[in-house]
Amino acid sequence: MRIIQFREALREAMSEEMRRDPRVFLMGEEVAEYNGAYKVSQGMLDEFGPERVIDTPIAELGFAGIGVGAAMNGLRPIIEFMTFNFSLVAIDQVVNSAAKILPMSAGQYGCPIVFRGPTGNAGQLGAQHSQNFENWYANTPGLKVVVPSNPYDAKGLLKSAIRDDDPVVFMESELMYGDKGEVPESEYLIPIGQAKTVREGTDVTLVSFGKMMKVALQAADEAAKEGISAEVIDLRTVRPIDYAAVVNSVKKTNRLVIIEEAWPLASISTDVAFQVQRMAFDYLDAPILRVNSMDVPLSYAPTLIEAVLPNVKRTMQAIKAVTYRL
Repeated sequence: MRIIQFREALREAMSEEMRRDPRVFLMGEEVAEYNGAYKVSQGMLDEFGPERVIDTPIAELGFAGIGVGAAMNGLRPIIEFMTFNFSLVAIDQVVNSAAKILPMSAGQYGCPIVFRGPTGNAGQLGAQHSQNFENWYANTPGLKVVVPSNPYDAKGLLKSAIRDDDPVVFMESELMYGDKGEVPESEYLIPIGQAKTVREGTDVTLVSFGKMMKVALQAADEAAKEGISAEVIDLRTVRPIDYAAVVNSVKKTNRLVIIEEAWPLASISTDVAFQVQRMAFDYLDAPILRVNSMDVPLSYAPTLIEAVLPNVKRTMQAIKAVTYRL
């Protein structure tokens, strides 16, 4: 199987869906002439032309609203935010328009739209450009929220998102665009809402998604050196969440650690922990522990970034705590 970059997998997904369906188009800042801020849309303007790969002004609220209106009228827009930090300028269109138009119109108008772009920190970008809003959007009924962790999932999930009749928030990571992985040349789709067990284990379940899957897998490797067998689950989508996959794993391992880049209050890890104790309390042999970013804005200084973000060391401390290997 060929190996391609994360950005190439996203580009293939969009291009294949645009060839398949003339209603699909891409709109956002620098997506056309500049080939995308992160070169995700490189070459797409040449193939599809300026009517389907559309550069916009720096006006997220405006072009998100154009996308919502286009979706309501039968098209299937892909709206790219240069970063989801900037999506806050357009959050009214995402949360109050895209997510609510179907019920508020009594089913007369749908909104098959994808909002996509990078989420989370990307190094020394400062507090305003280093935030995670997966839990914000996942808290909105009417939206689906996807956070892939590798090129294979990115392509299969993005194709499913573009075909979905509901609005989908598709969140990537700047730090993963250059990651490489195996991706088939043949077409495939990955269902939205289906988690994946990426490593089998018996002593503790590690749950994560997106970029933090790297931390989870590295921690599983470190745990194995100390005789701890960790099962690792990639949620892949955080609305809907595949609670059954997590619960079934916890029933086997009896312990759970959740790794998430977002702040701890009202996070995805908060809800996963609640649902597991609700559905599998009698199977737990230790309290559920979470490894989140510290509850502070992310600083510019690299030493402070390292101190704030989830990492392997903090994850190993949690693993040892729940397995009583302190």
